Amino acid sequence: MPELPEVEVTRRGIDLPLQGARVLSVETGKPLRWPLGVPPQDLHGAGIERVERRGKYLWMQFERGRGGLLIHLGMSGSLALRRGGASPRGPHDHFEMSTTAGTLRLTDPRRFGAVVWAPSREADPARKLLARLGAEPFDSTYGAREFHAALRGRRTPIKQLLLGGEVIVGAGNIYACEALHEAGIHPATPAGRLSPARAARLLEAVRGTLQRAVELGGSTLRDFRDAHGMGGAFQAQARVYDRAGHPCPRCGGLVRRMLQAQRSTYYCARCQRR
Repeated sequence: MPELPEVEVTRRGIDLPLQGARVLSVETGKPLRWPLGVPPQDLHGAGIERVERRGKYLWMQFERGRGGLLIHLGMSGSLALRRGGASPRGPHDHFEMSTTAGTLRLTDPRRFGAVVWAPSREADPARKLLARLGAEPFDSTYGAREFHAALRGRRTPIKQLLLGGEVIVGAGNIYACEALHEAGIHPATPAGRLSPARAARLLEAVRGTLQRAVELGGSTLRDFRDAHGMGGAFQAQARVYDRAGHPCPRCGGLVRRMLQAQRSTYYCARCQRR
């Protein structure tokens, strides 16, 4: 599913082109995860100020008094911005917004994504959906001390805690595996057992992994495309993810696979000891 790097790549692809654009029309297809919340025609004429990101959500801020749209790509969604004449909508195109800067279209084969209107980010339903999100990994005010304090006393395996997003957002399956390998931490280690030094190392690894992924356009394992139709390249540089049976690039040990909460975890048993 699209994780923080893919969502950030998408944001960068649509933010500047849409700034100052005006909504001409909105069309919806089959129902998504949550309803839009307003009649589509209510959005006609709204001016777009900017597109922000919070965790795996995008927030499209309209001009004052018009609220905004909270967008989630779900399990298989992607947003495309096409200038000029847009092609006819396909069976998996469930939201389309025509603007003076082009047509923004959400394609989501599994329909777990969502486009939801809210009066502001601080008002429901946006507030409720964003309320439980953890810290942003690139927040300069969030440091190793805060990260270690958030882990203290937790018995949940560290990889599952990263996936949950309640402590820090954005580390999906592929990125959690890669960050834990870089930090030399076994995925099943209880989060509360990490020392301050190991927690600091992990936070740095999470940030570095996510930053590299953004620079490489994210990961495309099946459906994801950026706003211009390009796939990501991070998966081709993964050191352990989906490499069970291959040698660890750091120590030469064998990369292994195990299941955690029905998700595949890849790790090196030699580098990442319990």
